Amino acid sequence: MGRDQRRTVRELVDAHGRTYAEEAGIHLKDTPQPLYRLLVLAHLLSARISASIAVAAARALSEAGLRDPRRMADATWQERVDALGRGGYRRYDERTAGQLGEAAALLIERWGGDLRRLRAEADGDVPGIRRLLQEFPGVGPTGADIFLREAQLVWPEAGPRLDRKALQGAERLGLPGDPDRLLSLAGKTEPAVLAAALVRAAVDKDVAEDTLGRVG
Repeated sequence: MGRDQRRTVRELVDAHGRTYAEEAGIHLKDTPQPLYRLLVLAHLLSARISASIAVAAARALSEAGLRDPRRMADATWQERVDALGRGGYRRYDERTAGQLGEAAALLIERWGGDLRRLRAEADGDVPGIRRLLQEFPGVGPTGADIFLREAQLVWPEAGPRLDRKALQGAERLGLPGDPDRLLSLAGKTEPAVLAAALVRAAVDKDVAEDTLGRVG
């Protein structure tokens, strides 16, 4: 059984193991712009909309030049709506456009546009970081969890992190529900990559079926 579970994890990661930040074209580093783009992506992913549309919308915002909080805050509401629309993010575009502008203004005013200062304010305490992230309009508990799940690549204190959604993916694949056991099965795989792959299995049954089909 253990061998089969290890193979399931390997097949999942090989076929579907890339972070959502990577899919959105974000080269994640511990610097202001990538971290801000990750915050925007987490905001978009937390809505009741498909992950592929959220990722496309994040790309569209970037292509419109809205890659940092200053440009996001300076853009008009309509410019933000139009960019979200080009990414297919139409169901929540008007509300989200307003929230993105408000969140960017808050980040500039309180943390100088740099999420590393938010991290420092929390003294690297993950519950504290999670709480502060939720002060941004449109970023609730789900959005904060998404941000931390991906940010563990560059903020070590945030990991190893397999959140509730990742564990739902493990359950769908017949894998253990214990994070430590899952990390052990994954070997040297980055926890952020494993988490993203498991989340994909949770939200997309085709990913789960493809993985289980590969295992046979």
